[in-house]
Amino acid sequence: MQTVLFHSTIFGPIHSRRLGTSLGVNLSPDDGKVCSFDCLYCEAGFNAQGAGTTGLPPRERVRKQLEDKLKAMKAAGENLDVITFSGNGEPTLHPDFAGIIDDTIALRNQYFPEVKISVLSNSTRLEDAAVCDALRKVDNNILKLDSAITPTMRMIDRPNSPEFTSDKVIDRLAEFGVDCIVQTMILRGTHNGNTVDNSTDEEVDALIEAYKKIRPAEVMLYSIDRKTPEESLVKVDKEELEQIADRIREAGINVQVS
Repeated sequence: MQTVLFHSTIFGPIHSRRLGTSLGVNLSPDDGKVCSFDCLYCEAGFNAQGAGTTGLPPRERVRKQLEDKLKAMKAAGENLDVITFSGNGEPTLHPDFAGIIDDTIALRNQYFPEVKISVLSNSTRLEDAAVCDALRKVDNNILKLDSAITPTMRMIDRPNSPEFTSDKVIDRLAEFGVDCIVQTMILRGTHNGNTVDNSTDEEVDALIEAYKKIRPAEVMLYSIDRKTPEESLVKVDKEELEQIADRIREAGINVQVS
């Protein structure tokens, strides 16, 4: 089974193709995966690998390890563009997510005041007011929408909740508007004998209508960059992504292709 886990709470810095030099914060276990999606393309692998044994890192440990790393980087004169919450699952599932964001903002302001804070979220926790308030505090609130058509979304992202639909998440995203960045993975392939493809005209048209309703600061459009647990998936090349992006731009939406 494909598994590429981060075996620490603070990792990197690494180069992100979308965000620059990024110091990662993993609020999931360091030996397993905890996520409310089970995406076909997740580089961390499927949820079936289990949550491991170490549990979610306590808030105070996250704060201390982040401060230690930032202090060391500052002393060494190292460059940093962004602190990014990602890792081995969905960061907003952490029960102290809001508090950890407050700690991170304070540490950022102390050591690297020019650095941005980004959260990569799958949008499944937007019914929680504390989570939404925390996401509004960060510089890059990056929220997932892989398909505006529920059956396609459920095939690609495989949400744990049977009640999670594209329509519901689009309504939640629209409440953020310019206070969010929408991230969409474009791919095609098969899974369990079923065709998976969110690059069709029907899919792109539906995404455009969703983006028009949401009116985000930006749409991040990208495709597969690493090995995926569903090995049949195929990367959509940059030229085709740009063609899709041009259609979205015609609707007045700012798009970044990576």
